Amino acid sequence: MQSYFMDVGSPDNFCTMGTLGIEEEYFVVDSNGLPVSNTEEFMSDTNQSSYFEGRVGYELFKFIVECSTPVASNLNGAKSALYEMRKNMVDHAHKHDLELSSAGLHPSAMWRDLDHVTKPRYRVQLDRIQYPQHRNITAGLHIHFGVDDPDKAMWMSNQCRPNLPLLLALSANSPYWNGFDTGLQSTRSLIFESLPNTGIPPSFSDMEEYLHFEKLMVNTNSIVDRGALWHDVRPHTSNGTVELRIMDAQTDPKKVIHLLEYVYHLLTDLSDKYDDGCLGTSPRLEILSENKWRALRYGFDSKFINWTGSPPVPLSEMVELECQRLGNDSLFKIYDAEPNYSWQRAQYNKGGIEHLCKSLIISN
Repeated sequence: MQSYFMDVGSPDNFCTMGTLGIEEEYFVVDSNGLPVSNTEEFMSDTNQSSYFEGRVGYELFKFIVECSTPVASNLNGAKSALYEMRKNMVDHAHKHDLELSSAGLHPSAMWRDLDHVTKPRYRVQLDRIQYPQHRNITAGLHIHFGVDDPDKAMWMSNQCRPNLPLLLALSANSPYWNGFDTGLQSTRSLIFESLPNTGIPPSFSDMEEYLHFEKLMVNTNSIVDRGALWHDVRPHTSNGTVELRIMDAQTDPKKVIHLLEYVYHLLTDLSDKYDDGCLGTSPRLEILSENKWRALRYGFDSKFINWTGSPPVPLSEMVELECQRLGNDSLFKIYDAEPNYSWQRAQYNKGGIEHLCKSLIISN
């Protein structure tokens, strides 16, 4: 590994409370919704725009790009920033006779036929991880929440882990892989979790322990940089945020907004609990992992278990409990709508894989 990759975070970066940022990963496609690899001009031209500066980059493949919103100081600002980001990205794609589509996986993409980027960071990852990374054509939705204290951020990351399967079940948007129906609702989750340092993380006692882990992984050449700790939630030690990463990319921006609202209220509540001296809970990782599997397999039909062995809790009941607890109905709005994966299957049934690919193109 090259020494110039060796970056780690700092507890000093946790200094601002309640800011929000959204990262979305998009597929660059043609007018039929099929992946394209001739994206060099599309990407290089983003450097000519002050809006895109520092906020757009390739993922592993040339047909996948990630774009992040400006940091917003409040929830309404973050909502506006999402729509502005999508509009600017779609407009930019149209200037190059391209389109953008959004889902956890592109339903017909064949990874063997698509080009990787040549960025050194990704070349090192490909060499280290091999097959699982070579096929990693996944796309996710990441939400950042600024926290003003490093130990609080670590505690919040620990305490929100039981809510991760709920977020995955509601955001599941990847039933198709390599052109066929996998029978899963979030195939992306399973593919991505074949990489190292993914999935629901263990708990850490405080930020000092987490930074020790982060530095240990970098200094032992286990990862190329702190960003390669790809767990479903993490304290982002460079941005000073708690970052929730478990969600599939969303086709409909309204669902992104609903997920954003829930994450905001969930993490605000946890921040208040920490400030009030709440000790929190330490759920078993085995149970959290089982619930994640149920979420990616069954989506809205999930029933989640707990260590006590009491009857499993249906997703519908958990949604109701969370909405009542937080005084916010954003999860109801998602649950009352058609699941993403059902919508994808309906599009497939209308006109096959070609129709489905075209239907995933996003508008501005």
